[in-house]
Amino acid sequence: MADLAIRALKKSYGATPAVRGVDLTIPAGEFAVLVGPSGCGKSTLLRTIAGLEEADGGSIEIGGRVATDLRPKDRDIAMVFQNYALYPYLTVFENVAFGLRARKLPDAEVRKRVGRAAEMLGLGPLLERYPRQLSGGQRQRVAIGRAIVRDARLFLFDEPLSNLDAQLRDEMRGELKRLHQELGKTFMYVTHDQTEAMTLADRIVVLKDGLIEQQGSPLDLYERPRTRFVAGFIGSPQMNFIPAEVAPGRGLRLSDGRELPLKAGRLAGIAPGAVLIGLRPTHIARAGAQPPATGVARLSVRADLIQPTGARAYVSFRLGGVETTTELEAREAPRLGEEFAVDLDLDRAVLIDPQTDRVI
Repeated sequence: MADLAIRALKKSYGATPAVRGVDLTIPAGEFAVLVGPSGCGKSTLLRTIAGLEEADGGSIEIGGRVATDLRPKDRDIAMVFQNYALYPYLTVFENVAFGLRARKLPDAEVRKRVGRAAEMLGLGPLLERYPRQLSGGQRQRVAIGRAIVRDARLFLFDEPLSNLDAQLRDEMRGELKRLHQELGKTFMYVTHDQTEAMTLADRIVVLKDGLIEQQGSPLDLYERPRTRFVAGFIGSPQMNFIPAEVAPGRGLRLSDGRELPLKAGRLAGIAPGAVLIGLRPTHIARAGAQPPATGVARLSVRADLIQPTGARAYVSFRLGGVETTTELEAREAPRLGEEFAVDLDLDRAVLIDPQTDRVI
């Protein structure tokens, strides 16, 4: 049975639609991540599921029960916000216990649940402190602890790590992943950070203009995007989009006249004309001493930009009239302005119709 089932859900603000008829089913125990650019409707969708926004149409079922018109406190959910939303005059213990106190649970049960959450999140030494005495990462742990003591059916997270620095975000991602595995509950998580989505999710739901563009496992979306939008949004660095022409019987031709041979049958059913070659930076390698394999095109390029990242380096060059990036080991990186050869793994490329922006 699905823990969350949304049917034709709509939400508008005046004449501006934010969610435009979303259908989504999340199985029990899954970690689902909603991603998309600012204004795509992901936070509105989450808040509507939580009952913080009233739906204009459609239905919401949580655990098999229709929740569309229920108050937030009756939906069996727990929510973690971006800004922590802690009570400054309460200790960490009382912040975590607040919802349990409101439900008038016995004191022994309150202490048991808070103690378990504190152990899971490493909050034991902090229970008598106040929010002003905590770091950003510690405050976020308290906010998560306040949610998990609820023992809710569905946990909702609205960009909870966006206020943290890069190192703390990395640490908290690991904490959230571990927490999900320990609790076995259904998580729905909103972020604009696709790297965050790739590391956390069982399922990624990509939204654009209030609609689901594509959903699936992180690897499925990474390797089999259906549109240019998804291909460019998932993956870091972003996928390269290289303009080309379909050359009948010969493969693909770049704007400078260089041809890229494809395996037989790769262009079956594709009419001659303009096409975009979608290649991830990891699918472009520095050429070795051996001849390229079948399905690999070798071209000479010039390094225009070098971006070292430690053990790896991003090297940019012009190809087909556009800036193109490869990700190399740092020791393989050329010098700025150097001519070097690259191998394009065309077997792993996606071909996109530039008129429809859909993968062919």
